Amino acid sequence: MRLGYFTMPVHPLHRDWTQTLREDRAAIILADRLGFHDAFVGEHITDQAENITNSMTFLATLIPETKQIKLATGTANLAQKHPVMIATQAAMFDHLAEGRFILGVSPGALASDAEALGILDEDRNKLFAEAIDVILAIWERDPPYAIDLPDNRFKVSTARTLSAEIGVGIMGKPYQKPRPEITGTVLSPFSPGVVLMGRRDFHPLSANFLLSRHLKSHWQNYAKGKAEVGAQARTRDWRVARTIFVADDDKLAARYARHDANSPYGFYYSQMLTKMARSKRLFVFKTHKEQPDAEITHDFVMDELVIHGSVNKVVERILALREECGDFGELVYAGMDWVDPALTRRSMQLMAEEVMPRVNAAIGRAAAAE
Repeated sequence: MRLGYFTMPVHPLHRDWTQTLREDRAAIILADRLGFHDAFVGEHITDQAENITNSMTFLATLIPETKQIKLATGTANLAQKHPVMIATQAAMFDHLAEGRFILGVSPGALASDAEALGILDEDRNKLFAEAIDVILAIWERDPPYAIDLPDNRFKVSTARTLSAEIGVGIMGKPYQKPRPEITGTVLSPFSPGVVLMGRRDFHPLSANFLLSRHLKSHWQNYAKGKAEVGAQARTRDWRVARTIFVADDDKLAARYARHDANSPYGFYYSQMLTKMARSKRLFVFKTHKEQPDAEITHDFVMDELVIHGSVNKVVERILALREECGDFGELVYAGMDWVDPALTRRSMQLMAEEVMPRVNAAIGRAAAAE
């Protein structure tokens, strides 16, 4: 099982933007040195807490600072940009990173972003679907492109201005062939969108704020989509994100991750709980569809979603998670605000150097015994 990293990020509103960007970069540089496989970074235009406005721009600063980690948009919000821009910028990024690039995509969930861009009343899921079709078509075709897909508002051609002899009217293709890996973050239990990912060979990343009991539904739907196109689903293509804090002892872990008034984990889930309530998406935190909204308290969410403890305790929790939802290819560690930089770094170090080797050793022993 691989170890990945994901950050939205989420920072307290009073914090200095320059400093939080510096810390977000430092976390990924550390993840690279510790051997994390990839690092996903989110983007929002109008969120003071989630203050990375363009994930590709942010990640580009990390190409020369890292050596092996794959840099992933988590996500590029396709409803917010013309697909020609995404296709060409992602292709250039892939060349700059020499293949250390994953394109994570979504429509863009934040309503205030949509309002600022004048698309609040648009069907953003439809915009997203149309955009990804055009991005793939650009990468698959040669100029003059002549992309005019049925029921798609984006028409792309350079036929009137093409001068191939001097390179004008030509859009570059990615470094990776035939394209970079494409991932989608999955928020909802039993999401039908995961079936579509399976059909198109996009890879699901199950969000860290979804209850673990619902994770299996993502794999089932992904496998269903793969089967519909005659392909076999591979567990290595499924990523599961979880909120984890590892410390040298259980008491310290419980204080920092769960009980301290300044806990970055507490702040993170207060933000998520408020945002989900405002957008009428509290269902992501529910154990069952009919669970009353009143039961979805901050304590309930924290108890369900924050894994914390010493190395042994966290190893046990991860193995129990795998037993509950089935095998998956990558555990994605959710990055938080750096309230205590030393504890943040120590947690990542213990996760990479102690927790994951023990988890993988246990998985190997179980496989050998079968």
